[in-house]
Amino acid sequence: MSLTYQQPLWGCEIDLPPGWNHQRFSGRDGFAADPEAFQPGYMGDTLAQLLMQGEWNSLHKPADQLWNRHLGRTTTLLGAKKISTAPWEMAGAAGFEAEIVLPHKTRKRIWAGLLEKGELVLTFLVLHWKENRETMEPLLSEIISSLRLIHSAEGINHTPEGLPLPPGAQAVSPDQIIDDIQNPALWSAYQGPFPPGSLQAFYLRELPHSTWRVKEYIPFPNQIDVPFARIQLTKGREQLTLGLLPGSGEEPEDRIAIKR
Repeated sequence: MSLTYQQPLWGCEIDLPPGWNHQRFSGRDGFAADPEAFQPGYMGDTLAQLLMQGEWNSLHKPADQLWNRHLGRTTTLLGAKKISTAPWEMAGAAGFEAEIVLPHKTRKRIWAGLLEKGELVLTFLVLHWKENRETMEPLLSEIISSLRLIHSAEGINHTPEGLPLPPGAQAVSPDQIIDDIQNPALWSAYQGPFPPGSLQAFYLRELPHSTWRVKEYIPFPNQIDVPFARIQLTKGREQLTLGLLPGSGEEPEDRIAIKR
């Protein structure tokens, strides 16, 4: 029986074969038949790995531009010789896919894909041994074909104000992430393992299921030099400001600030 993995930040889920392993690293979700396959020097027989990464395209860059960037990073890293790109559609999203041909002496087979729906962008990378293609390609294709974009994540907790909280959010003192607060009693803040852009994907999807309504949304990055994503919320005569602040330096994770 397959197991379902749900990514609550980016709002997607896939079905994994029994015994497959999941690991998060460098903002990616990794899936592998053998957990040792996540190690760079892995040479075991059961190499089969899928990497999935989300991105929030708030500036609405063209899909082909995002695709060329994804391919450029992949081919530079792997030393690819030839790429054959084709249109790709999955789970109501559209984009591109490509078989990446590596130098002949390389044992690995590489496939890359990109899907875009609204501001949400998902990139994929598959690798396995060439000699295992007959068994691994259909299996990995089945996993990717199970991709679904969800309307709401499971097990969502809420703040005292009734705002959804992404899994892993921990309450912190507001002055840890915001400078020069005039009245700390009006603020609350949270942080956690949230890759850049993922909180915008989470809140734009989950807020419609709360009692709060979005009055204004300014994304980040944006064209007006607001240095964070800002969402103005209303509930009757009440108002809240939700700030999603980008991290920097050694802590690139986004952070949450709420002003009552």
